[in-house]
Amino acid sequence: MSTVLGCSAQAPQASAETVNPLNLSDAEWKRRLSPDAYNVLRHEATERPGSSRLLDEHRKGTFVCAGCDLDLFTSDAKYDSGTGWPSFWKPISGHIKTKTDYKIGVPRTEYHCARCGGHQGHVFDDGPRPTGKRYCNNGVALKFIPA
Repeated sequence: MSTVLGCSAQAPQASAETVNPLNLSDAEWKRRLSPDAYNVLRHEATERPGSSRLLDEHRKGTFVCAGCDLDLFTSDAKYDSGTGWPSFWKPISGHIKTKTDYKIGVPRTEYHCARCGGHQGHVFDDGPRPTGKRYCNNGVALKFIPA
């Protein structure tokens, strides 16, 4: 993982330097996570579109990493992209790391939790203003914490 995105957020934030890494064994991840969450977070799988219960989550709150509970997105940044996955136009600053993914033969920007390295999804340049970004997230990689 290479780059920390420099987006601002409205909620209290930590800088990338204050996010302490969480390193667990593969066996511990398997104990902590559901099989679907394990496959997405630890092996960069993708859940089926339309399968996430978080697609219809519209309450105020925070979306956190299902692997380590790090705040990743506020509910104010969520929008309906029509893609079948929970989508956000900005992450909480310093809580996402990116890398280039060539798995489908063309470069895409993949993003991960800055604390545990759990795969969340991909970011695209077809989102709403003001960022123009779409953080297309696997719902199974997130938990929602109501405000």
